[in-house]
Amino acid sequence: MRDAKPPIVDVIITARDDELSIGSVIAGIPPRIIRSIVVVDNGSTDKTSQLAEDAGAIVLRESRVGQGSACLRGLTHLATLPKPPDVVVFCPADGSFDGAELPSLLMPLRGNLFDLAIGSRVLGSERHSPRIKLENLLTVGLIRAVYGHKYTDLSPFRAIRYPALVALGMRDTGHGWHVEMQVKALRTGLRVAEVPVRYHPQSARKRPLGEQVKGATLSTTKALFRILRHSTAR
Repeated sequence: MRDAKPPIVDVIITARDDELSIGSVIAGIPPRIIRSIVVVDNGSTDKTSQLAEDAGAIVLRESRVGQGSACLRGLTHLATLPKPPDVVVFCPADGSFDGAELPSLLMPLRGNLFDLAIGSRVLGSERHSPRIKLENLLTVGLIRAVYGHKYTDLSPFRAIRYPALVALGMRDTGHGWHVEMQVKALRTGLRVAEVPVRYHPQSARKRPLGEQVKGATLSTTKALFRILRHSTAR
């Protein structure tokens, strides 16, 4: 059964020094299926905010650096609106995901079939950085061991029903935001789908292989601790 009417969809884009890509990211999102685009500037020192405003987005600023901090700032704004959204989409501003794929990401949430849709880079693209490969190998493996659910990715490109998101009580202010959401989704019985999406690594942000592996090891270790913490928290 399909939804009686199109859902109200708001997009939260997290950004930090993304002046080279923010305009194209906003332009790539189909305007007909969303209500608003909220860009949360997480401490940029370039023209990210100005370019986002020029592209028609609502721009907020969050001085506390961290993926979770930026997402929570965006949600605080949505909570003040006279009418809350039905669905919230999260997307990074670095151009690694194509906004044109938003209709596909939203499809599982139509008809009340699923509550959370994750845009999987693993299912949709053959190119992955060593960091992504290592993080996914260890973190999704631990989630499967604890909960018996086989995620393929911890992708930041995702859509979730707003009431379900509020009920999760998200708290993580760092990059553990994605881990927290996916673990809590399983703990609370949310219906989760993964949608293949293309991934576009940004050459401007590429680092030497050794640095990528070192960074991946550190971030993955932190993610594993976050999984364990969220698995035991009430």
